[in-house]
Amino acid sequence: MFSNKAVAIFEESIIRYHVLDTVDQPLQNPYEKGAIEHLLYHKNWIDTVQWHYEDLIRDPEIDPDAALVLKRKIDASNQDRTDLVEYIDSYFLTRFKEVEIQPNAGINTESPAWAIDRLSILGLKIYHMKEEVEREDATDAHRTACSEKLSVLLEQQKDLVTAIDELLEDMASGRKYMKVYKQMKMYNDEELNPVLRGQRG
Repeated sequence: MFSNKAVAIFEESIIRYHVLDTVDQPLQNPYEKGAIEHLLYHKNWIDTVQWHYEDLIRDPEIDPDAALVLKRKIDASNQDRTDLVEYIDSYFLTRFKEVEIQPNAGINTESPAWAIDRLSILGLKIYHMKEEVEREDATDAHRTACSEKLSVLLEQQKDLVTAIDELLEDMASGRKYMKVYKQMKMYNDEELNPVLRGQRG
């Protein structure tokens, strides 16, 4: 099923990132450009790097200038993340464009790619919660608490995998249809952000 393939690709990306475990390492996507696997791997890599940006910026000893640079990187990463989601949705729009929509077909509350976005983030939560469960310097109480949280995350992953695959099956049969709204982010747009607009010229 599609979602199990996505989970496997996300795990591959997360594990490969943690070999060097640095936000400055280059992306080396092992999948063919243009393939859905390439998009999924790239999507999770962005999420993984941003996860660690978010860790770094919470350092109480961080230099203010370094924090500002990091904040700019997080903003750029958020834009890249949104762009990748839209690319993935374009894949599904193309995949299902010939499907005959049933008269009583409904629309989902979110597009397939935004659900896959949540699946990618969930993969990161599971990876890092496993790390906490296995931490030798942690207390037994900490490892037990994290083990309980990990069980919940794994159950959530299973449910989300099922829900995404059911959505894709419904779309393939015409029981549901896609409607994608581009993310109209305003803070990066010189015409929409009054601060940026005021700095022009």
